[in-house]
Amino acid sequence: MPAATKDSAATIRQVSDAFHGDLLEVSVGPHHPSTHGVFRMNVTLDGEVVVRLKPVFGYLHRNHEKLAEGNSYLATMPYTDRLDYLASLTNNWAYAVAVERLAGISVPERAEYLRVITGETMRIVNHLCLVGFLLNDLGTSFTPLLYALREREKILDLLEALTGSRMMCNYMRFGGVRAEPPPGWLAALSKLVNGLPAFLDEMETLLSGNEILLARTQGVGVLPPALAVNAGITGPVLRASGVDYDIRKAAPYSVYQRFDFRVPLGKRGDTYDRYMMRVLEMRESVKILQAALRDLPAGAIQDPKTKSANLRPKPGEAYGRIEGPKGELGFYLVSEGGPTPYRLRIRPPSLINLTVLEDMCLGHTLADTVVILGGIDIVLGEVDR
Repeated sequence: MPAATKDSAATIRQVSDAFHGDLLEVSVGPHHPSTHGVFRMNVTLDGEVVVRLKPVFGYLHRNHEKLAEGNSYLATMPYTDRLDYLASLTNNWAYAVAVERLAGISVPERAEYLRVITGETMRIVNHLCLVGFLLNDLGTSFTPLLYALREREKILDLLEALTGSRMMCNYMRFGGVRAEPPPGWLAALSKLVNGLPAFLDEMETLLSGNEILLARTQGVGVLPPALAVNAGITGPVLRASGVDYDIRKAAPYSVYQRFDFRVPLGKRGDTYDRYMMRVLEMRESVKILQAALRDLPAGAIQDPKTKSANLRPKPGEAYGRIEGPKGELGFYLVSEGGPTPYRLRIRPPSLINLTVLEDMCLGHTLADTVVILGGIDIVLGEVDR
């Protein structure tokens, strides 16, 4: 069924109000395997057609922001790993940027390159999981997920060698990164990155023209550009609607201005475009990684003047943000001059992107809602915090 426009969405609600007795209310979750975590959707159906949808979350709330008020700035770093457990290094990075802006800390050039290298590997890991799980949500095949996870495992092996952990990496430090890559690590990563285009070619050959994928995603869950902008949507979901906004280009940070890469944009803003954004962004990440590995300078990996363990920023406030795999990930910090933040507030892209779920699902079938949700790419550790 074609995606509902703004006017048709209002009509659907009016019809549902008139025939409320004939509607069926279904609770999808909170432990449904297709909800990508402990998440629930309260769906009202007219037959198979969605006329209302309310996302319900909070099951995974663990007081992240309040805990930071009792911890030192450095002690909060490992907690950021748990926000998006599929891309922990980007969480470390965004938090480090916020603290560095608050405290006026500089970052050596080599450390900036290492941040870009680890951040882009996280983007590839995240997007591989999205593609694999989306095909699984479609019910078409489990095989693409296995191949995606195979490539992810290769990257996680390298991250373990670099940071000591496969997922909760805790690698960033204020003013740099925690450790130098071990001998042979950069060469091993370079070999893996150079092999990724062939894998992506094979994946696209198998999936991008697949008739089931096309039928289940094209025209499904259309997000108009105006609504996406007004709702504060960011990341691949926004760019799939044709809005050219990527923080790496719009407000360059680290050393991204040194790399030549493009920002892929969609035309229809449907689930298929959101799938393609991840595929195309992985190709751009490969270009960035190849350039960063080639041009990685020598030098220090930490600002020698920064004492992370005893950090006491002057009274003030700062907001640090990066282009995470799911969109704009930002940390807002307030200091009163003490060893702990007075206030920490996180801008999680998964939560913001979820706010348009109902708009994208109205007029579609219940089966389509699972596919639309999968295309948004949420992680509940970040939604609930």
